[in-house]
Formats: sequence, structure tokens, C-alpha cells
Amino acid sequence: MIRRIFPFSIFAAIAASAQDKPIPGATELSADGLKKLLDKKVKLFFLDVREPKEIEELGTIDGYVNIPISQLESRLQEIPKDALLVAG
Repeated sequence: MIRRIFPFSIFAAIAASAQDKPIPGATELSADGLKKLLDKKVKLFFLDVREPKEIEELGTIDGYVNIPISQLESRLQEIPKDALLVAG
């Protein structure tokens, strides 16, 4: 499973994803890449932006914080600024 990491302003991610455009500064992260970051003990914040119905139907992964995309802008304060954001 590929995840994206966002070492930049989440506002840029919201704007780009709302327009179905590539997100500047975002990097795709493979499972091996994620393992390397975990092995290096890089501080990561795992963000699940799916809506509650999707979580209910498909489940989630322990450790992911769910902030639905529809609530993201109003809940930005919940995303730590000192961690690498991994969103899926």
C-alpha cells in the first residue's frame, strides 16, 4: 500500500486535493520506505482522512488518527507540526 508524506503546509494539500491536482512537495511512500522511517525512529503522524462511513465499512489501522477530509480544515490544530505527516 502506498501512502503519501507531506513535509509542508496541510493547506496546500487540501487545496491541491480538492482540485484533483498533484500535491506539491508530497512524496509517495512504499511499505519499505515507511519501515525505514520507523526504524530510524522518525516522528510520524498517521492521518486517515476517510469519512466515518468508510471507516465503518473498511476498518482502519491502529495508530492512525481519523480526521475526515470534510473536517480537516477546522481540525488542523490536532495535527502536530513537529512530525512528518503520513496520510492515507
